[in-house]
Amino acid sequence: MKQIPGGICAAKGFSAAGLRAGIKPTSPADKNDLGLIVSSVPCAAAGVFTTNRVKAAPVWLDKEQLANGTAQVVIANSSIANACAPEGEETCRKEMALVADALNVEASDVLVSSTGVIGVRLNVEAIEAALPELVSKLEASAEGSDAVARAIMTTDTVKKEISYEFTVGGKTAHIGGISKGSGMIHPQMGTMLCYLTTDACVSAEMLDKALREVVGKTFNRISVDGDMSTNDTCIVMANGLAENPCIATEGKDFEAFKTAMFAVCLYLCRLMAKDGEGATHLMTCRVSGAATEQSAEVIGKSVINSSLTKAAIFGADANWGRVLCAMGYSGEDFDPDKVSISFVSDAGEVLVCENGRGVDFSEEDAKEILSQEEVIIDIRMQEGTEQAICWGCDLTYDYVKINGDYRT
Repeated sequence: MKQIPGGICAAKGFSAAGLRAGIKPTSPADKNDLGLIVSSVPCAAAGVFTTNRVKAAPVWLDKEQLANGTAQVVIANSSIANACAPEGEETCRKEMALVADALNVEASDVLVSSTGVIGVRLNVEAIEAALPELVSKLEASAEGSDAVARAIMTTDTVKKEISYEFTVGGKTAHIGGISKGSGMIHPQMGTMLCYLTTDACVSAEMLDKALREVVGKTFNRISVDGDMSTNDTCIVMANGLAENPCIATEGKDFEAFKTAMFAVCLYLCRLMAKDGEGATHLMTCRVSGAATEQSAEVIGKSVINSSLTKAAIFGADANWGRVLCAMGYSGEDFDPDKVSISFVSDAGEVLVCENGRGVDFSEEDAKEILSQEEVIIDIRMQEGTEQAICWGCDLTYDYVKINGDYRT
């Protein structure tokens, strides 16, 4: 497996485009707010969505559309979330019909996504007006992928895009992904949109299985601020143009495909955590020696969600007591006297807690270690052999500034 350029257009048969439709008139004039992803042939497709009880209209309709395991097109907008909004479902259905007509595809194979402000009617008229130009811009290139990746950004500061080439069933296949997400990020998934495309042939059933397993170990293990969104969406489309023997059961080929999907999602989820609103550090919590993988995950999530721990990382303060405290209220059963904690980064490693007790360490060395861009909180337990890794970011003054005037 090797990294290649192209993003969501790295896979054969996929094209993409993005532009500024003016969905929110006050948005910057140079900011794309509408993107389109198209496969030249119908695809096997699967999706996972927010577990929030309050779901945006696109989430409800995409779940309905994916019931048959097929899709061919995704249209996505930023600026307005179309959640709890007037005429939410109606605007979605109109959008699906407009796209189907413009591309001469079945409306049942069109998926829609939105992200942005909640409670505002989606400006479907702006989308309708922009659609002819959007379709004309479709291209099977890195530029097309880039245009969509930028169209779905909201408070993101960097584009999130990756693609790989891999071998499956003796054939060369490709998989690419783009995502957005910076704030309102919390397991299970965050205010994220993520689109994965592949030319591998995979049945809808196995595509769904792979996606759920991979998301469980990537996107569901990140958190920025503890707020779960109404719009979380992760969709994968597989058009089969790599011509590998179709993956319809578990086995060597399924594992090869899942490994490639994991690489894409791992890259994107880490980038989302690193790009958390106002963040200055990527915070990685590595838990080992747990009784079960689920226990390790729950403990890791508790640590990355701790506001006090996040604030300590921002201040490069080796306040390990906040880590142990967050472990303690996670709800998991463990012996605190068998826990050791170290802080690790490119600047080195410092042991700060051993067997549940503080140890002497250099505050100067610890501060240098915690001042690096990525900080690892390494937790070693003595409950078993299982482990999990979770990702978050520090809590800064800018997070409050960004969210204090988000709507304006």
